Amino acid sequence: MSEDANVARAAALDTATLSDALDRLGIVGQCYKIAGRDPDFRMAGRAYTMLCGPASTPPGTVGDYIDDVPPGHVVVIDNGGRDDATIWGDILTEIAHRRGLAGTVIDGISRDVSLCRALGYPVFSKGHWMRTGKDRVQVEVTNCPVNIGGARVAPGDILRGDPDGVIVIPQAHEDAVLDAAEEIHAAEESIRAACRTGMRLDEARKQFKYHSLQTRQK
Repeated sequence: MSEDANVARAAALDTATLSDALDRLGIVGQCYKIAGRDPDFRMAGRAYTMLCGPASTPPGTVGDYIDDVPPGHVVVIDNGGRDDATIWGDILTEIAHRRGLAGTVIDGISRDVSLCRALGYPVFSKGHWMRTGKDRVQVEVTNCPVNIGGARVAPGDILRGDPDGVIVIPQAHEDAVLDAAEEIHAAEESIRAACRTGMRLDEARKQFKYHSLQTRQK
């Protein structure tokens, strides 16, 4: 379990519940079309971000940052959604796994999917394809705000990934988001428990205010 209390809290919640909490607070944190390369991948950790762009002449590198990422963090790569060249492969997966990183999230694609599945190292991206990004893509800046599936991710934000996708929780609002998500989770658990004792679903939803759980707060 993470020694970071709020990362541990996020890890105990699913992305659907966190998404509802973000909606309640009016925060855009759902990373559109970012999905695990294995349907069972799960991760939680703080963001180590990088912005990538087309390779210059001579070209820059795509993976020399990996030894600088702190254990337990999530590598977050903004490649502008590019799907014609990968930005992550088996060497990075092996080193990230060995160094105890929490996972990788890419606005773009990855490759060498079999290794991340075999190691259980979570990679979330828009897809996968084998064409290398070498001499096509390069890292421009690290530890800067980036865009992942339409959501802003800043260094230190919490990333949570599961079979439904990826959520970013902005560091400035993480306590409020997690408090709201835990409240929503508790209410939904109460609804399930009430229905197991024979209560009608509509009655249980009314009792535990289901229809207003995700409503935007003024």
